Amino acid sequence: MTAYAIGNLHPKPVLDEEVFDYMERIQDTLDPFGGRFLVHGAPEREVREGSWPGAVVIIGFPTYEDARGWYDSAAYQELIPLRTRHMNGDVLLIDGVPEGYEVAATGARLRAAARP
Repeated sequence: MTAYAIGNLHPKPVLDEEVFDYMERIQDTLDPFGGRFLVHGAPEREVREGSWPGAVVIIGFPTYEDARGWYDSAAYQELIPLRTRHMNGDVLLIDGVPEGYEVAATGARLRAAARP
């Protein structure tokens, strides 16, 4: 089941050389875990509800274990300070839904469980 690393990052107005170094090196940390960028900054976006300050980053992985393995790897841990010294934000790892997932079936199960 596909898993994702999702970031909502808030870069400082002027980026430092460390950020460029981070960007040039991150793919090498993703490759052993099958990670690939699905969204990176997305200049074209519309916030339809609420607010979403910052830049959106979404990286896909074959499994949740791959996503955790990447984030916890020594290679990526070494890079994290290059980003965090120049950007605040939130990063989460999340598992996707299985093939054939049906939200209506989940709604029906939740409705049945909520009945007294």
